[in-house]
Amino acid sequence: MSYVPRLKTVYEKEVRDSLQKEFSYSNVMEIPKLEKIVLNMGVGQAVNDTKKVKKALAEMTLIAGQAPVTTRAKKSIAGFKVRENMPLGCKVTLRGARMYEFLDRLIQIALPRVRDFRGVNDKSFDGRGNYALGLKEQLVFTEINYDDVDDIRGMDIIICTTAKTDKEAHALLTGFQMPFASKAGDK
Repeated sequence: MSYVPRLKTVYEKEVRDSLQKEFSYSNVMEIPKLEKIVLNMGVGQAVNDTKKVKKALAEMTLIAGQAPVTTRAKKSIAGFKVRENMPLGCKVTLRGARMYEFLDRLIQIALPRVRDFRGVNDKSFDGRGNYALGLKEQLVFTEINYDDVDDIRGMDIIICTTAKTDKEAHALLTGFQMPFASKAGDK
């Protein structure tokens, strides 16, 4: 028997039914679900030292559980000392079981470890049901050993869903216990 991530089970048993009731979908295929999670880490110091990209690749591999691809400059910009095809960062796209596992670790372990954490911004939706958030440091993930870190690097996390609207995507992520920061005057 294959392993099923905890959040996928939560989605299938609780979240899907509550979304169908809340938005009264006529077809089960209309119910929003997670499509993919994209992690992106830009390495600004890569202009002076290309070894920084290799270190970022290693850290991203630990965090994501799969090998990232190197992002390269599309064109040369003399003012930034950037040459065409120069490695400037890395990114990885998670789908399936790894996606659910990463989201579970993000919500349960990493976000509570963020300094002065009061919840994630609930206005960071793009209008098409996708959610983006940024982390200032990679140390919030338990896979990263503090002693091995030479530089603090932030990362972008984009959660792509099949939701048509931001309201549907918000309801989907709330079902996964995403800690949204709701203002006292809102809701």
